[in-house]
Amino acid sequence: MAYRFCDNDQFDFEVKLLLGAAWQRGADPGEVLATAAALADADGRKWFDAWTDLARRVRADGELAAAAGRSTSARDAWLRAAGYFGTALVAADALADESRLLAVFREHRDCFDRFAAAWHPAAERVSVPYEGTALPGYLFTPRSGAGGGGAPTVIVNNGSDGPVSAAWTMLGAPAVARGWNVLLFDGPGQQTMLFEHGMRFRPDWEHVITPVVDFLLARADVAADRLVLAGISQAGYWVPRALAFEHRIAAGVADPGVVRVADSWWDNFPPELRALYDSGDRDAFDTAVREGLAQDPGFAAYWRWRAKPYGIDSPYDLLTEVGRYDLAGVLDRITVPLLVTSPEGEQFWPGQARELYEALPGDKGFVEFAAAEGTDLHCEPLGRALFEQRVFDWLDGRLEAAG
Repeated sequence: MAYRFCDNDQFDFEVKLLLGAAWQRGADPGEVLATAAALADADGRKWFDAWTDLARRVRADGELAAAAGRSTSARDAWLRAAGYFGTALVAADALADESRLLAVFREHRDCFDRFAAAWHPAAERVSVPYEGTALPGYLFTPRSGAGGGGAPTVIVNNGSDGPVSAAWTMLGAPAVARGWNVLLFDGPGQQTMLFEHGMRFRPDWEHVITPVVDFLLARADVAADRLVLAGISQAGYWVPRALAFEHRIAAGVADPGVVRVADSWWDNFPPELRALYDSGDRDAFDTAVREGLAQDPGFAAYWRWRAKPYGIDSPYDLLTEVGRYDLAGVLDRITVPLLVTSPEGEQFWPGQARELYEALPGDKGFVEFAAAEGTDLHCEPLGRALFEQRVFDWLDGRLEAAG
C-alpha cells in the first residue's frame, strides 16, 4: 500500500487503523489526518501527547453535546475520544512516568463506557466469572431485539494490545448492524485485566473462552446453537486454540490466521541472536538484547509495550514463554467451521494464514485481502467495508447451513 503517514512503522499502522475505524464512526478522517500531519517523525512522547490532546478535545465536545441533550452527537464524540486515547497508549512505554498509562487508560475506558451507555439499546456492562475473579465486558444487542429463541452472538476476542473501542469498530459494530448480539470482553493480559489487575496472558485460551461460553449460554437472549468466536490480531492464535477444546461454538474467525506467535518476535532479530538463544546461554542472550535495546530507544519502548502483557523481564525467558503460543498438536481437534483471513503484506505473521488453513481438518474457509483493492496489511485497516461483507456473509452462510 502506497499510503505512508509516519516514519515509525507502528505509528504509521495506528494511523491506518484509525482511518479504517471511521467506517464505523470510531474516528473522523479530518481529525486523524490533521493530527498525523504533525507526527510524521514523532517520538513516543510527542505521539502520546498529540493523541491525548485530541481525545480530550473531542471528549469535551461530547460533554457539551450531552449537556444540551444532543445524545447522538455525544455518543459519537465519546467513541472517537475513546479511540484516540487508545491510540495514545501504544506509546505509553516511551514516557518516563509510567503512571500516565493507567491514568489515560482510565480516560479511554470512561469514554467507551459513556458511548456504550448512550448506544441504543444501551449496552449491558457484564462480569464473566473467571477463576475466582471476573472478566469485565459489554453485551450489545440489536435494536430489533433477540426474539423468542435468542439471537446469534459474536464473542469478540481482542488481540494483544488493542483497545476495546477498536474491537467494537472492527467486529462489534458490524455484527450488531446485522442483528447479532456482541460480547466484548477483556481477557487475561488485555486492557483492564492487565492495567488494573496485573493479570498476564496465557497460551491455553480455552480456559478463558469456556467461562465466556458458560456465561452466555445462561442467558435467554442468546441462541445456544449460534455462538461465534471471532478474533483479531494475536487472537488469530487464541481463537483456533480455544476452538480445539471448546466445541459449543458454531463457527470461528481468525483475522489473520496465526500458528506460532513467537515468529513475530524473532523477525526483529538477526540470525546470530537466534543462534545465541538456541545455544541456551540465557545470560549472554539477555545481555546482548539489552545492549541492543539501549541503543534504540524507540524500539525499546515498542519492546516494553509488547512484553508488558507477559510480565517477564528476561528477554530469554520472555521468548521462551512466547514460544508456548503454538498450535502444533491441537489443530486436529478443531471440529467447527473456521474462517481464516489472509491479508497481502501481513507484517507480523506472513504465510501463517495459509499454513493454518491447510492444517485444519474439517469445514473451513480462506479469504484473501489484496493491495489492489485496498484491503492489505495486518487486520485490513483501510478495507473495513469489504472485510465486513466477506466475513459476515461467510458466517451467515455457515449458521444458516447449520440451523
